[in-house]
Amino acid sequence: MAAESAFWVAEPGRGEIRPALLSEPRAGEVLVRTTRSAISRGTETLVFRGGVPVDQYDVMRAPFQEGDFPGPLKYGYLNVGVVEQGPPDLLGRTVFCLHPHQTAYVVPATAVTVVPDGVPPERAVLAGTAETAVNALWDAAPLLGDRVAVVGAGMVGCCVARLLAGIPGTRVTLVDTDAARAVTAKALGVAFAHPDEARGGCDLVVHASATAAGLQTSIDLLGPEGEVVDLSWYGDTRVELSLGGAFHAGRLSIRSSQVGSVAPARRARRSPADRLALALDLLKDPAFDALLTGVSPFHELPEVMAGLADGTLPALCHGITYDEGK
Repeated sequence: MAAESAFWVAEPGRGEIRPALLSEPRAGEVLVRTTRSAISRGTETLVFRGGVPVDQYDVMRAPFQEGDFPGPLKYGYLNVGVVEQGPPDLLGRTVFCLHPHQTAYVVPATAVTVVPDGVPPERAVLAGTAETAVNALWDAAPLLGDRVAVVGAGMVGCCVARLLAGIPGTRVTLVDTDAARAVTAKALGVAFAHPDEARGGCDLVVHASATAAGLQTSIDLLGPEGEVVDLSWYGDTRVELSLGGAFHAGRLSIRSSQVGSVAPARRARRSPADRLALALDLLKDPAFDALLTGVSPFHELPEVMAGLADGTLPALCHGITYDEGK
């Protein structure tokens, strides 16, 4: 058994690097050495703070999670590495896996997806986020020429906005309280607005801010019979809305979207593997580099996660680099 290292949430608000023992890969398994991982800021900082409700412990488990909520646990799902042992067709290939932050790991070969040529490892870590965006748009079913707002310019919101921008005739506005996100919106090829300045009358609003204020803004931006598709995960935070205005008279709708299963509109014809492969292929677009806003070495992950959780470290997608033996 080889000794590696992994990041664990030791208890809510505190992380640490712990040893990870690996067994030799068996038939049908691969040994992957991580080259880059990334922090899914919304979900991972919520997990880090201990904000997962007790009744969601089973639902919120990551594919290769160890331990249980609220901790100690090993959590994460944006990992890119190189296959060091495994089937000949995978040896030496760069792959994406929904695995926590760890220097190396052994998983079934079916759990990794080859990163296509033209997608660098630092961008490939966005595959899980892009997959969420793909699923959201399968749920939302935007139409040509739609007026769409995306409320919340985090990783998921930005991915959704970029994909929407590729639909001919669509007017897409990224809405956020942080004026600095205007630069990101420009790089993604969409308009930007502060919530107080965003234009209403939208056919569709995709909400990804994980705040009650953002969801209320999303409702308020709809035109008659418009729909909000809510991607936010609120954890144990209560959400209160004002529905006494145009909500009923305008026949407005709010619908959730969640990446845990393929959207019903495509479930009969697409598998989760198909969805992830599509997400990786879409990441050939260099515009997604606008989401890569910081990088730190693996051994600094406990401090980085704490900084992201308390807001002292601003970032969209914060990457983690790995050196053998660290």
